[in-house]
Amino acid sequence: MALRNSVISWIMKKRMHQIELFIKYPHDVQEEWFKTLLFRANDTEWGKKYDYRSINNIHQYRERLPISGYEDLKPFIDRTRLGEQNILWPSDIKWYAKSSGTTAGKSKYIPVSKHALEECHFKGGKDMLSLYVNSHPETLIFDGKSIGMGGSNRINEVNNEAYYEGDLSSILIQNLPFWVEMSRTPNLAVALMEEWEEKINKMAQITMQQDVTTIAGVPSWTMVLIKKILELKGEENIKNIWPNFEAFFWGGVNFEPYRKQFNHLFANEPVNYWQTYNASEGFFGIQDKLGADDMLLMLDYGIFYEFMPMSQLEEETPKTISLDEVILGVDYALIISTNAGLWRYKIGDTIRFTSLNPYRIKVSGRTKNFINAVGEEVIIDNADKAISIACEKSNAWVNEYTASPVYSLNENTASHEWVFEFEKAPDNIAVFVDALDDALKSLNSDYEAKRYKNMVLQEPVVHIAKQGTFYKWLKMKNKLGGQHKVPRLANNREYMDEILKIM
Repeated sequence: MALRNSVISWIMKKRMHQIELFIKYPHDVQEEWFKTLLFRANDTEWGKKYDYRSINNIHQYRERLPISGYEDLKPFIDRTRLGEQNILWPSDIKWYAKSSGTTAGKSKYIPVSKHALEECHFKGGKDMLSLYVNSHPETLIFDGKSIGMGGSNRINEVNNEAYYEGDLSSILIQNLPFWVEMSRTPNLAVALMEEWEEKINKMAQITMQQDVTTIAGVPSWTMVLIKKILELKGEENIKNIWPNFEAFFWGGVNFEPYRKQFNHLFANEPVNYWQTYNASEGFFGIQDKLGADDMLLMLDYGIFYEFMPMSQLEEETPKTISLDEVILGVDYALIISTNAGLWRYKIGDTIRFTSLNPYRIKVSGRTKNFINAVGEEVIIDNADKAISIACEKSNAWVNEYTASPVYSLNENTASHEWVFEFEKAPDNIAVFVDALDDALKSLNSDYEAKRYKNMVLQEPVVHIAKQGTFYKWLKMKNKLGGQHKVPRLANNREYMDEILKIM
């Protein structure tokens, strides 16, 4: 075991040289990938449509190609799923990451090419470990087993040709390199089970007997697994079961609302929490230093980045900027062109740069997940920070939450309606609500202005849900497990009304 840990750690450290290269020459690396992507796609249907061969620079590329959402590319993706190839990307595409972004009913089928698997997703996984090893040179994570909190996939057949669809996590698990598969647990038959509750049960029974050193996954579903293991073993500290557990690699949501609960599950014993930014569309960011709350933007994964200032979001022909034009502290919608055939694709996330040398980012929210009832523009980043402050002041732990606007009868005023599911309820709910409101005022000047003397925006309306309410709602929506997440903010009442009905 020790030898394997030493060999793998040495391989991880070697990759650091390539990471240092794109840190040193970020714009050259991005320009090179821009040219490579267009060259590869010259003879695809899409490449011919926009005459990629005659595009000589990024300015021409922006002028010629519109920014795309999923609905714009869907007809081309649907044709590929029906067996046609060389449409958006030259290599045959057999894998599709099924994603809704949140819990919306309509699924997206994001193409995952062989290039994307090898040059992006697997490279990102290796770099996640490389950056971790670089910061923890004495690590022993490779001496034990790793758990990936994956979803499920299924085979579809069209014209005697099989293609696969499922959560990105399940696609990655099914295609893992052998050296990763050797360390992973549980076996594929369990890891890819479709029925989530049965899967959690079997995963718990298998993994609680093993020496697990790492987990990678979404915090909420990881917590479900750990709690199941503790229940089965009659323990309160997971370290009593996994004494060598070292690191939790997480992504998908803000970790802060979960931090206290994870610390409790580990009885405040040392555990490293390491952040990643991996989506169905690509692997974009990885934490690269101890104690950081931001991530290194990964520039050599077959993705060309553009950034749309939020002021351009509703424009008919929105303008984007390149990496060398971004500034600190501004929220940008992320636009990508990728080695799976997503061209000038708006993925729906907003990011904010925290450093320009090297380029580091934070995910600040979603372009569709916000509340703007009266011009207050509250985003997820505001909400997560405000909740963290309110929890601190009221001695509470939030498990899940969602919020949306609610309008008064005369429609001249509105308020924000919140549903919280607490792991540990506040000592005083009024203290929690006041602290939440005050924190939002301090974090968002538009919210503060609209809350002035309750003239436009009334004080928050807060409901406390029983534990398991959001789980029940996700189950009702057939959205248990994998990468499915509770939508934090919505500018309509679709989710809120459904949840209140369950309550």
